Amino acid sequence: MSSVSKVACFINGEERLEDNVFEKFNPATGEVAALVVESSQSLVDEAVMAARAALKGPWGKATLEHRVDALRRLAVLMQSRFSEIVAEEILDTGKPIAAVATNEINRAIANLNAFADIALSERIEPFRTEMANGASAINETVRTPVGVIGIVAPWNLPLLLLTFKVAPALACGNTIVVKPSEQTPRTAVLLAKLALEAGIPAGVINVVHGHGANAAGSFLTAHPGIDAISFTGETKTGEAIMRSASVGPRAVSMELGGKNPALIFSDCDFDAAVTGTVRSMFDNAGQVCLTTERLYVQRPIFDRFVEALAEKALALKPGDPMDPSTTMGPSISAEQQAKVLGFYERTARGGATVITGGGRFEMPAPFTNGYWVQPTIWTGLGDDAEICRNEVFGPCAHVAVFDDEDEVIERANNSEYGLAATIWTKDSDKASRVARQLENGTVWINCWRVRDERAAFGGFKKSGVGREGGSWSLNFYSHPKTICRLDG
Repeated sequence: MSSVSKVACFINGEERLEDNVFEKFNPATGEVAALVVESSQSLVDEAVMAARAALKGPWGKATLEHRVDALRRLAVLMQSRFSEIVAEEILDTGKPIAAVATNEINRAIANLNAFADIALSERIEPFRTEMANGASAINETVRTPVGVIGIVAPWNLPLLLLTFKVAPALACGNTIVVKPSEQTPRTAVLLAKLALEAGIPAGVINVVHGHGANAAGSFLTAHPGIDAISFTGETKTGEAIMRSASVGPRAVSMELGGKNPALIFSDCDFDAAVTGTVRSMFDNAGQVCLTTERLYVQRPIFDRFVEALAEKALALKPGDPMDPSTTMGPSISAEQQAKVLGFYERTARGGATVITGGGRFEMPAPFTNGYWVQPTIWTGLGDDAEICRNEVFGPCAHVAVFDDEDEVIERANNSEYGLAATIWTKDSDKASRVARQLENGTVWINCWRVRDERAAFGGFKKSGVGREGGSWSLNFYSHPKTICRLDG
């Protein structure tokens, strides 16, 4: 174990190595990849204190233009260290390099530049108030930082989703304490180090590691020195964080779980719908909050569509994450693999027709003990089945038949979640009509996971609280302040 690297916390511009560590496993091989510092309460206290001190220093007095320049320098520096970032992300996640290098890290860098543009281009116009005595006043609204932001980041898109929070938080002048997932600690630390190199002062970004309940996660979210909390993850954890945030109270922004439907009408572009739906089912081994796990296919094309999905699922290639031809990665952990395989077993026992998959991949060395699961498609169950109600977060979906528009809208909305949905049809009027009736925060028409940082992002029902993206992020990470002065 002495040859295994340690992943340190990063507090006030310095690495902090402690004796209390936990093992981090490589998902592709099942081997120990690192020993990660388990942050104590005192270490979290230090991180929050460092963030509060940095808020009172030069960063707290910096202009918007200065902060935006810092974000752009960080983006340039990340681009120059692109290969290193990709390697760190793959070691933590086991994802195929084709996905990490061509999409995820590029988008993480793009988040920095996008929120620099969003913050700089915002215009809040002042307005004049006429008073009874004939005088007038000018009311100006300005943004001020909320303070110290606690960010609890997920493991499925570690750096991409972290920068989606960090970029607007920094643009608004806040300081940050990040608790990345215990499964993916590396790139959060690397981001904090690169921020320091880019000229962002020590203490502005701090990173603590550890687990959730009764550990670093709960220490951070319950900390009285945290002014707001941003979280992406599953709903039960979100509920626990909201209970912690109620003491204070502190603002929360949460993107939570989903059980996302796809509505595939018989008048769709068949090939495009199949290709897009396969991606929305199996991207990142199904470990995306936006993944499609419920498919509703109109009767005239149902059998043909299911057959085409199965053909493409069987063509996915698991293997060495560093091989550009690999198209399927593993589950993030042994626990997640067991959870997904448990769904597979129960669904088969419940009478589903297994079209393809249903188990784990048998992989050659050195990937024999990795956390691999097969892409799986079922048919034959009713909408009340467990697999049609509960989020799996694995590469799978149940495919059901439908007949008419009103029916499929009602069935798609019959969920306690409401994060995202997709619609496939050539009829633009129908697409718009259906999209407006779906109870989801994002609805894609004839596409999937097309994101613009300026757009509102978040969920209905149990899928989230608040919105991120564009001005919605700026609203969360800043306090609007009105300054009123007499004119003249």
